[in-house]
Amino acid sequence: MCNHSVAQGLLVLRGKHMDVKRQDAIEASIDINATGASVWELISEPGWFINGGAITTHRIETDGAFSTVYDAIYGKFEFETITLEAPRYAAFRSLGGHAWDDPVPNTLVEFWIEPTHSGAVRLRVMESGFADFGADEHAHAISANTQGWKAEMLAAQRYLDGK
Repeated sequence: MCNHSVAQGLLVLRGKHMDVKRQDAIEASIDINATGASVWELISEPGWFINGGAITTHRIETDGAFSTVYDAIYGKFEFETITLEAPRYAAFRSLGGHAWDDPVPNTLVEFWIEPTHSGAVRLRVMESGFADFGADEHAHAISANTQGWKAEMLAAQRYLDGK
């Protein structure tokens, strides 16, 4: 398991490995000085993490458990809402975006909201399903998504801090 710290130890990334060549999951966590309700409001929205490092408003079309998220810069993405257990857990399956961003097979993105002893809220994310990707797609997806979660967790912290 590999650990990285960013932003004075507030962001932690952990890679879970099925074996050395086929990392299956990326995990990240960050402490946010916000209420659990405000963090829930953000993370319960499909695709909130599609942005360029700052939380933006998306047009979202929903049909039952399926949502299409439109981002002004990155385009169209589809998600299936798997579970919403307010105010602590949300899970979405990524059903695709641009071919360069989200090759098939798709991943499961899970979020947990946990109180901390300091009164902050810890937001955890785990994205899994990478072991099923082909060799070239696997390396690209792990690299891109590891960097992406660093940026998205910090964006959530900046957006929610003090709410």
